[in-house]
Amino acid sequence: MIAQTPPMGWNSWDCYGAAVKEDTVRKNAKYMAEKLKKHGWEYIVVDIQWSEPTAESHEYHPFIELKMDQYSRLIPAEERFPSAKNGKGFKELSDYVHSLGLKFGIHIMRGIPRQAVHRNTKILGTNKTAREIADVDSICHWNTDMYGVNPEAEGAKEYYESIFKLYASWGVDFVKVDDIANHYPHKEIELIDSARKKCGRDMVLSLSPGPAPLKEAEHLKQHANMWRITDDFWDKWELLYDMFDRTYQWSTHYGPGHWPDCDMLPIGAIRQDYDSKNRTLFTKDEQKTMMTLWCIVRSPLMIGADMVYNDEFTESLLTNDDLLEMLKKSRGARQIYRRKQKEKEVIVWCARRKDRGYYLAIFNASEKTDTFKINLDECEIEGNLSKLKEVWTKEEIPYSSEIEVEVNPHGTKGFVIL
Repeated sequence: MIAQTPPMGWNSWDCYGAAVKEDTVRKNAKYMAEKLKKHGWEYIVVDIQWSEPTAESHEYHPFIELKMDQYSRLIPAEERFPSAKNGKGFKELSDYVHSLGLKFGIHIMRGIPRQAVHRNTKILGTNKTAREIADVDSICHWNTDMYGVNPEAEGAKEYYESIFKLYASWGVDFVKVDDIANHYPHKEIELIDSARKKCGRDMVLSLSPGPAPLKEAEHLKQHANMWRITDDFWDKWELLYDMFDRTYQWSTHYGPGHWPDCDMLPIGAIRQDYDSKNRTLFTKDEQKTMMTLWCIVRSPLMIGADMVYNDEFTESLLTNDDLLEMLKKSRGARQIYRRKQKEKEVIVWCARRKDRGYYLAIFNASEKTDTFKINLDECEIEGNLSKLKEVWTKEEIPYSSEIEVEVNPHGTKGFVIL
């Protein structure tokens, strides 16, 4: 089974929006291979609009002409991805990523291109056309590229199978399907999952944007490997604070092969221009809080920065093996309590460690530094334990049933308990 642990990788959206180009993808892949692969990072994902020749920012060009083959399937724009010339698609770029020991992914929108419907182009392996399988009343409200697919139409299944077979021929390992998780068209999701499973290549299936409906948790576990539990997540404390509620609601649904997704990590150099104003707005403490929360609940980790411009602190977030062990080895993470009194608020999470011991995360959601006394008996921690190791400072303290920790505003202390 794929995605036995939460997928870890890089996605081009936060830093390049719709406009990423091949040379940037290659540079980030090279950086990951050299700096991060040994810590478990492996996916390089090209986000939205790779079939548009003129994309230049986070903004979309309405009703723009896209690159498409004769069978209604979008293909990479060679203006931005030169190796796609002569019908090669993403094969050469994927081969390069694989040559580095990494895996390659792409973003797609659900449905079929509007231009295919307007031109009534063919569906591979059938006598049906794009117009016959489209649901023209099913549209994305923030992107004009696609119509939905009518899953009951003859030829719909074959269309999705044809695009996933194309992706398999390119060597794709990860597919992020957009405009699908929040409004949740069940049958179209099932068509996509079925096509993915028939394509002859293992591919992680990720559904966006959120929030995915909590009531669909079991269906999601059957048909996807990861799904967004939030809309686009950016570098604002209010959005990070909200994630404590969202992760709590989804906390019983994390497990091998299926991972509720807190979205990308808006750290380092984002939003294309790399002066001080366009790096993350999160404080260092907020970035540590985000990383600790994502890791203890076991959310997938997708880097949003242009990694080539990582500073020492950003790199330290991504190479902290004590923290990343929490992501890979924790089991049964749960919020122990959340206590708020006037302007003070502390949130405590605990999880079992796969081999032996526990993980503990303490979050100060307040605006001032505070000291908290944590009774580990409340966390139901038991066994012959000897020490706690703080994952950020590496400080070790003797095990005691009660510990006292000072935590910065919007900050965290995370422990491996052995």
